[in-house]
Amino acid sequence: MRSLALLCLLVFGSCAHAATPEQSYLELRDRNIAKFSKAKESEAIYKQHDAALKELAGVLRGLIGPVTIKGLPAEGKSNVDTLFKGDIGFGHLDGLSFASEGYKTQAVVTTTTLLKHWLREHREDGMPQEIGAAFKSDRFYYNAIQDAAFAIYAELPITKPAGASVAAAVLGMRGNGGLKGPPDEIDVVAIQGDKVYFIATSDAVKTAEIPACEKVWKQMMARKVPQDDMAREDQAMDAYTKCFAKEAPSQSWFAAVVKKARGQLELLPLR
Repeated sequence: MRSLALLCLLVFGSCAHAATPEQSYLELRDRNIAKFSKAKESEAIYKQHDAALKELAGVLRGLIGPVTIKGLPAEGKSNVDTLFKGDIGFGHLDGLSFASEGYKTQAVVTTTTLLKHWLREHREDGMPQEIGAAFKSDRFYYNAIQDAAFAIYAELPITKPAGASVAAAVLGMRGNGGLKGPPDEIDVVAIQGDKVYFIATSDAVKTAEIPACEKVWKQMMARKVPQDDMAREDQAMDAYTKCFAKEAPSQSWFAAVVKKARGQLELLPLR
């Protein structure tokens, strides 16, 4: 009798602690990061690295299930595009990536569990830990995809689909240099059930500088405090984008931007 009880305890105990699909994926990813980050780079290692990324993509396909993004390739690749810690682009959002030629439009599909884990991994980067706050943060759009910084210029009003729990859209600018100028990228995120959808399109719209905000920029840059040029520019950029967000809805081009954002939302397989 005792043996039977012990067997039941062992069986049910092991089931209770069985790894979830997301945990299995993360363990595989982390083993590969540990392996490649200490490996000496060579052609053989690069081939192994490519094979590891394909394996991760296969695991993600099984975890996420079939996904169709209108106008994008049918089969997604790993959005994690490097397992070499310290490489540019290391630490992108875990999920399947679907991209047009030249990456003008890129979509990423993941799960809420993987998203929350990823937010925790970027806590020290200043990443908000609450999902809604993250979707309003420059840092989310910067760290999630590609290798270029991102600045939010305005939040865009979109209607949340009936089956979605969250839907948000932003107008911004992405680049490796200065981020001041007419913003042209629209990023849209939505959550339905346990799936998270993110789609970004660069050169999506034509906007224009706003004279009132240009004035704010010049005033901030003319200040003598702080003396550090970079700190002063950061403060000026913050004031400039806040002004832009306030003034954008009254601009002649804003309606077209909102329409484009709503169109991007419709590309996602939301019901």
